[in-house]
Amino acid sequence: MKSLRTIWEERANRLAARLPLASWQPEVLAWARRERRRKSVWCVAFSGGADSLALLLLLWAQWPARRAQLTALHYNHRLRGAAADRDEEFCRQVCRALRIAFHAGRRHPRRRLKGEEEARELRFEFFGRKMMSVRSRVLWLGQQQNDVAETMLMRLARGSGLAGLAAPRPVQPMSSGRVHLRPLLALKHEELVAALRALRIPWREDDSNESAEFFRNRIRQTVVPAWQAAARRDALAGAALSRSLLAEDEAALEQWLAKLAPIDRRGRLRMESVRGQPRALLRRALHRWLLRQPAAGPLSRQGFEVLLHLLEIGAPTRFSLGTEGFAVIRDGCLAFERNRRKTLR
Repeated sequence: MKSLRTIWEERANRLAARLPLASWQPEVLAWARRERRRKSVWCVAFSGGADSLALLLLLWAQWPARRAQLTALHYNHRLRGAAADRDEEFCRQVCRALRIAFHAGRRHPRRRLKGEEEARELRFEFFGRKMMSVRSRVLWLGQQQNDVAETMLMRLARGSGLAGLAAPRPVQPMSSGRVHLRPLLALKHEELVAALRALRIPWREDDSNESAEFFRNRIRQTVVPAWQAAARRDALAGAALSRSLLAEDEAALEQWLAKLAPIDRRGRLRMESVRGQPRALLRRALHRWLLRQPAAGPLSRQGFEVLLHLLEIGAPTRFSLGTEGFAVIRDGCLAFERNRRKTLR
């Protein structure tokens, strides 16, 4: 009788033969080839679902030299009672069989979730803490082509710009210095499920995915099927191609803005550097300037548009940015000026 270790090793190797590296995102493969730090820890978000299980098995099979550095991270939202605990135990058993380090986090039972965004925040807070504790800068995520279309449709509803519509990215550098990797974006969820079924590899199903409570679930269950039927073509692949093209445009605009160098050493936005440039560059310059103002309060979308217009016309301005200070346009520059009363205190 085969041991669990042998069974899961065989499953991983058979899956890797069925889904070779050629089916992965080339940007991720290029990143992995450049990664020279052999002892650096690779963390993997592992829910136990089909996508994350496939990713974990493929990483184990495709990079034998990295097996000792693989670390699976599982977050139990505790929303489904015993079923969620069984998900956690399944993930633990898979990792034990493959000798992969495993860390699980759980939501405190007294903390109520307000929605899917808060659930995601809790999950990534846990990932961040564990990555810090194991000294990892890499997080692998099992998002696939369906996720691309769902995210795009969700963000279109919110009025997102290029940066939002170009998500999720295959290689996403984070402000913390970490990097998120998504190698499966060229594969559909159905392809991953079909591969697991053909090889008789079990996974965990999250019943909450069938609920209409969350926006993403409603997009997945209702909008995407109707959209694909209306398109009469592979709409998921079309969305993935659009995401890739939008990412190229986003990178080009960022490079253009970097050459203009609109923010000087004193943290002021020099209006002459963006004068006569497309409005998209001015918008990006303002976004970048706001991110460099830690004392500024949150700015609504309407407030941002007002400040953008004031910047366009270049008139002397004193625009409130919360209780700590103001955006001031003076002498051809946009600068942050602290509230004098606050300063005197």
